[in-house]
Amino acid sequence: MVISQTLVQLGIPRLGVATLQEGIALREAGISAPILVMGALFANQFPDMIAHRLTPVVYDREAAAGFAACPRSGPEPYPVHVKVDTGMGRLGLSPDEVLSLLQSPPFRGPLRVEGLMTHLADADSQDPSYTQTQIARFGSVISQLKAAGLQVPLVHAANSAAILCHPSAHFTVVRPGIMLYGYHTTPLGGDALELKPVLTLTTNVVQVRRVAPGESVSYGRTFVASRLSRIAVLPIGYADGYSRALSNRGAVLIAGRRAPVVGRVCMDMTMVDVTDIPTVRPGHEAVLIGRQGDMQITAADLAAWLGTIPYEVLCSIGPRVIRRYSPIPAQAT
Repeated sequence: MVISQTLVQLGIPRLGVATLQEGIALREAGISAPILVMGALFANQFPDMIAHRLTPVVYDREAAAGFAACPRSGPEPYPVHVKVDTGMGRLGLSPDEVLSLLQSPPFRGPLRVEGLMTHLADADSQDPSYTQTQIARFGSVISQLKAAGLQVPLVHAANSAAILCHPSAHFTVVRPGIMLYGYHTTPLGGDALELKPVLTLTTNVVQVRRVAPGESVSYGRTFVASRLSRIAVLPIGYADGYSRALSNRGAVLIAGRRAPVVGRVCMDMTMVDVTDIPTVRPGHEAVLIGRQGDMQITAADLAAWLGTIPYEVLCSIGPRVIRRYSPIPAQAT
């Protein structure tokens, strides 16, 4: 929410969210800019979309007809975006269905096509050929609509990877996602743009325990001390989004040094070995994602340990983790 408010303050004219609930939350936070809900919608959600002045994405004839028939008190026609499946294999109309939909009764009064969109399946690949094929398919739809005299104000396809590597996908609107958090997953020129991670995940040491050789730590006894060890207990676990798969694999930063995760990550607690960091005491900060001194652990590091992508790491941080927001530093002039 704070990120959306910051974007609006920076002059971004419209926002995109995944769900109806996210859109309502932004409206309740006082954001009046146009908000596009890009995810799946059910018919029983249409009245709330209209009540909160949210823009839906239409991805089949049934959705278009259902939304067009939904009662509304505001002016018509109601703006919608139409999604084309050019190769993602998820939501969307096939390219040969778009023109006939836009010439159908729902778009002759109740609805107005404000935007046309598609989603790129492979924009972060080293091989750009599939993305180029999708862009060409999308371009063909745009040309077909123009030939029929249909003008669509907003056309968009580019996610973060395509913003960095596929200029031909920029059209009139782009949809940065993970870029907003300072990450990208593309090997194709992504390093040409310097992105700075903006999210830090921290906690504090709650206890430091001594573990004798042969004693174990956490569930399943997956870590057995081979030496007299000092183990720091952190009050964060997989219920907060710090994955159980980081057991005996991850690391955190304490006192400017890496401390390995030992034993199973629990629902509410994680243990790390601080034997080689003798100054660690209860209350010391532990950085799970972020920088401490000259050391840094990023969401990409966690993703590598987990065999996944930074998107999943960042999205997994749970609602019980307290959020604190820092203002953007003033730029030097």
